[in-house]
Amino acid sequence: MSFERFEQLVQAMCETTGLGDPRVVLETKTLEVDGFTLLLDHFQDDPEAMYLQFDYGIVTAGRTLRIFRMMLESNLLVYAQDQAQLAVNPDTGGVLLILRVPMGDEVDGAWFADTLVHYAEHGRYWRDHMSQAIDDMFEGIASGDYAWLRA
Repeated sequence: MSFERFEQLVQAMCETTGLGDPRVVLETKTLEVDGFTLLLDHFQDDPEAMYLQFDYGIVTAGRTLRIFRMMLESNLLVYAQDQAQLAVNPDTGGVLLILRVPMGDEVDGAWFADTLVHYAEHGRYWRDHMSQAIDDMFEGIASGDYAWLRA
């Protein structure tokens, strides 16, 4: 696989989703999906894959430690099988979801459309229930009174 395959997949993603001009997306390696910034990249160190990085936003002050604990739990319980992981942006402190995408034949524009919708929904969950939730709702989740959903 190569950078050419990365370009083909970005082209297919843009054509299927209508989310951006493929030339601009390839130049900036940036896209906006349902209000979340998405970075796309390909690295020579891992020529068989491309990487997607969703920016889920900044954690509300006073919740950082508990949010980070829940991020670790979700990395183990939810994202491990998807080659995805939640991380912290070292510059902003924001929550990132990093997804490794093997560039096989099964990955096409329709796959990207489904994947972008899926992880944008995860971003809304993090934003609405953890980062920006009212204190009572957040306290229920942070105390362990929740169940992880597998979609």
